[in-house]
Order: sequence, then structure tokens, then C-alpha cells
Amino acid sequence: MDWAYLFEICLTGLASGGLYALAALAFVMVYKATRVVNIAIGELLMVGAYLFFTFAATFALPLWLAIPAAVLGSGLLGAVIERTMIRPLLGEPPISVFMVTVGLGSVLVGLVELIWTADQRRLPEFMPTKPVMVGEAFLAPKVFYGALIAIVFIAAVLLVFRFWRGGVALRATASDQAAAYSMGINVPRVFSLAWVVSAMIAAVSGIIVGSIGGISSSMGLFGLSVLVVVIVGGLDSVLGALIGGLFIGLVEALAGSYLGGEYKLLATFIMLVVVLMLRPYGLFGTREIERL
Repeated sequence: MDWAYLFEICLTGLASGGLYALAALAFVMVYKATRVVNIAIGELLMVGAYLFFTFAATFALPLWLAIPAAVLGSGLLGAVIERTMIRPLLGEPPISVFMVTVGLGSVLVGLVELIWTADQRRLPEFMPTKPVMVGEAFLAPKVFYGALIAIVFIAAVLLVFRFWRGGVALRATASDQAAAYSMGINVPRVFSLAWVVSAMIAAVSGIIVGSIGGISSSMGLFGLSVLVVVIVGGLDSVLGALIGGLFIGLVEALAGSYLGGEYKLLATFIMLVVVLMLRPYGLFGTREIERL
């Protein structure tokens, strides 16, 4: 066995897993606070990438301005979605809210194709292009720096929500909504905060993913792998999202290299089935099963 080649594949897989973990964090943020399974996470990621493309390429804004503008625009979209589509369904059966997010994904794809067409586009370059060497292993520069940005961003989000007052309110609401109400926390406002932050995290993830492989209206398919990550890690576990992302990235890289690219998705879903058979609530999820 070529150990150097295996090491290179593992590094690439872990770097890709960092991107999965960032997008999975956006999913968990909403589910943990509101118990909404947001199936449209891939489409929110796509919208963030297209907003960045619009600000940077169409309006020719400098990158240091285009990226925050795209992230803030996505946050505004998250607030609108929560206020107009999710909040009116508070107290309704979970399946109703789930189906709304399914429809939301289709609506966002339709809007993207209507405004920007279905053609694939390239995002402006904003990451170094010099090859990255770890020992004798080669890493694609965009994948390496994308993973680095993802790791820094994940750490920043976790620190902010550990010490910021809004983050404390979010964690309190996630633990027990009734107790949060009794302590004077504005729970609907926390729900809105969760959607805003989730959409902003998804936008950052979309910009990184789009800079690596380009953007198109089919970017939402990335959300399939993200969904596998959060189910494997545990729907309500931040730690599960991080470890699940790295694990699935590693599985995809190994399967793609040794079995062929067409087996990547197959290997991912096989791992999903195996984990669910052993732990139906995910590796780190709360042991709680609700029947829809």
C-alpha cells in the first residue's frame, strides 16, 4: 500500500469534511433552537454564493465588501423566511413545517434560475492559488484554504455563542423552551436569531464551496451530503455536526479514490444506514425519537 497516497487522500477528505461541518452547523443551529428540520439548507447555501457573485462580479464591489454584503443579505433572507413561513406554523405538526422547507428549497432554486439562469458560473478568486504541501502530500490550495476558513469560522461562531448574551438565550431555548419563557427570554425572537445566524453560516459555506467548484442552480445537492452529516452526527448536536462532517468527508475521499467517483455518494449513504441501525438518534444526538 502507498502510505503517502493514503495520507494525501485522508488530508483531502478531512479538509472537505471541514466544509461539510460548517454547513452542518447551519442546519443544527436551526434544529437545536426550533426543532425545524430545514431540508433547504443546500439551497440557502446556494443563494449565499449567488449573492456574493452578484456583489463581486455584477456590481464590481471589492471582495472585502462583497463577502460581508452576501452574508448579511443571506441573514436578512433567513429572517424573512422565519417570519413569513416558519413562525405562522408554530404549534403545527412537525411534518407540516418539514414540507414547508421542502417547498422553500424548490422556490429558491426557481428564483435562482429566473434571476441568474441555470448556467454554471465561476466566482471571483479570493483564495491563494499556490500549491499546499503537508510533508510530501499535496493538497489543492482552494480545498486547504477553504477548510482553514471553515475551521476559523466554526471556532468563532462557537465562541460567540458561548459568551454572547444572544448565544446564551439560544442555548437556553434549545435546552427547554418553557423554562426559557419563564426566565423572560423572548423565544420567538430567539427563533428568528437562529434562522438569521443559520442563513449567514450557510452563505459563508456556499461562498467557499462555490469558489472551489463553481456555482449553479444544482448546488443544493450539496445539501444532501450535509443532511447525511447531521443525521450521522445527531440532529441536535454541534459536536456531532463537526465530527460527522470530518467522518463523511473522509469516507467520500477514500471511496472516490479507491472505488471510483461514482461510489462516493453510495458509500456515504451506506454509512448513514449503518449508523442509523446502530444508533437511530446519531452518534452524538439526544436519545429521543418522535414519530411524525
